[in-house]
Amino acid sequence: MKTSKNAAAAAVSAIMLSGLVSAASAGEFDGVTVNILTRPGYVIAGPLKERGQVFEKETGAKIVVSEVPYAEIFPKILNDWTTKTNSIDVGVFAAGWGVELDAAGLLEDLDPYIAKDKKIDTADIAPYFREFGQKVGGKTKLIMVDGDFQMVYYRTDVLQKAGLQPPKTWQEYIEVASKIHGQDMNGDGQGDYGSCIFKKRNGQSYFAIQTIAAPLVQTKGTAQGFHFDNATMKPIVNNEAWKKAFEIYKETGKYGPPEELNMDIGDTRAVFKSGRCGLLIEWGDPGTLQLDNDAAKIKNLMYAVSAVGSKEVLDRKTGKLVAVTKESAPNSIDGVNYAPFAAFGGWAGAINKNADPKKKAAAYAFLSYMNQAAQSNVDVTLGPTGYNPYRLSQLKSTDLWVKAGMTKELAANYIGAINAALNNPNMASDMKIPGAQQYTGVVLDTELARYLSGEITVDQALKNIEEGWEKITEDFGRKEQISSQKLALGL
Repeated sequence: MKTSKNAAAAAVSAIMLSGLVSAASAGEFDGVTVNILTRPGYVIAGPLKERGQVFEKETGAKIVVSEVPYAEIFPKILNDWTTKTNSIDVGVFAAGWGVELDAAGLLEDLDPYIAKDKKIDTADIAPYFREFGQKVGGKTKLIMVDGDFQMVYYRTDVLQKAGLQPPKTWQEYIEVASKIHGQDMNGDGQGDYGSCIFKKRNGQSYFAIQTIAAPLVQTKGTAQGFHFDNATMKPIVNNEAWKKAFEIYKETGKYGPPEELNMDIGDTRAVFKSGRCGLLIEWGDPGTLQLDNDAAKIKNLMYAVSAVGSKEVLDRKTGKLVAVTKESAPNSIDGVNYAPFAAFGGWAGAINKNADPKKKAAAYAFLSYMNQAAQSNVDVTLGPTGYNPYRLSQLKSTDLWVKAGMTKELAANYIGAINAALNNPNMASDMKIPGAQQYTGVVLDTELARYLSGEITVDQALKNIEEGWEKITEDFGRKEQISSQKLALGL
């Protein structure tokens, strides 16, 4: 199957026009307009628009999708809903942002709608996304359209040629990257890169560093978390574990593109699609992006591991690293602690609690339509959509993925890696408390960038992060943040 942007759009449109039936009945929402705000570009927004056109024909509801830069999504929604301007009916954004919006009383409770919905089939949504992505305080406040966490990808042909195995630990990641760096991986006569990671400031670099830190810090399951002491909200960041993560992250740059500090996710995707990356940290997208026409050199060659771990973990009492044992890391496997990181957590739709009741009904019906297997099981197999798997039916068989263009071997690897992560009891959750974007997207991101550029030392960076996180906690209220953290981690 061709999966260029235009081809993917055509494929989605053809499938939608084949007569799929939404949760609503014909003409039920005649005259109702649902205004949705999300990120710019075809990724995420494109399928909302295309499926919205079909939904309108089936139900009468007009779906209007507006786009703003990523950094503007949250503040625009927060301002619109807190001031009760109500020009936005639905926000499609990072699932983790829901906790802060719900704490302000802005999100519609969707459980009553789900109770009457015979098509959404929430039991088919993978437990992590159903319980941690969609729910706040035990109530469903969001509907997933995408499932996100980060994995490590590797060029299976490059590693096989070098006689290497996929890395199990971050130290092995460095070792593998060093051994394959400089090899010509795409046949153009130029040396290529052992590792490719997006490291640009304000370019989501703060997600990748957490993927490295998570297995060093979190050892006792998702509810433990790896950012704060849950009882006090004191940051768990100025210690040997986070220091090691920062140092590893910087060391990968020895084996990356020379301009890596200025590369965002779009830049690294262009590089790996051209066949120039041996290893990379990414979301689920490379699995399907390698099927695009402009990725011919890597088609069916980008394999994944669900997580890379560590043989050392944090002793939270001392702030020191200790060897992995069943006592220090109960979920460890063969002396390695893994903690797959649900970076971003997935794109999800939430409904403005103060919207007109008819708009809320139509909005829910549309989000249900996007979430249902009939639609989403197609969307997640098309790289340009930006949608990654989140339903069990998407992960139980290789059939969907082989149909999309994967070999059976790659399909088995891809869904196997995702299933292994989702079934790991030590899955690490993205930050989902009020101020999450400030904690990570501002403070962590800024100090990480300063360290990578050589402006400050790693010790200074961690101290600054600790102080910055403490200030944000005080600004929001420590008691309130403790309560929010418990809700976010299901405590």
